[in-house]
Amino acid sequence: MSAPSAPTAETLRAGHCQPCEGGVPTLSRQEIADRLTALNDWKTSDDGAAIHRTWNVGSFSKGLAFCNRVGEIAEAEGHHPDLHLTGYRNVKIVLTTHAVGGLTENDFILAAKIDALGDPRTA
Repeated sequence: MSAPSAPTAETLRAGHCQPCEGGVPTLSRQEIADRLTALNDWKTSDDGAAIHRTWNVGSFSKGLAFCNRVGEIAEAEGHHPDLHLTGYRNVKIVLTTHAVGGLTENDFILAAKIDALGDPRTA
């Protein structure tokens, strides 16, 4: 029996975040590594409990607009990232499933949907 294949960006984007109030197992290091290959420039935190990505969006107004677009997706999915707009043009997004203190499929689904927004400097 072969091991299941790693999800693609397309399969992650097609998914929907599931409500999580705890009791859901976190992904293994291998599952995290497999899912990261489907994403653009996301990295794990030092403790492996979160993923993050940073963009230089060019201006404060583009940063706000990008955060708002991410917020709309997060609300629709019921899974909420930490959003940081610093240095007036740098956006950092951190994803983790707070209820379980680590990464779940929800984090990668939302990351893939954020990636699908494209380059925030040109949007």
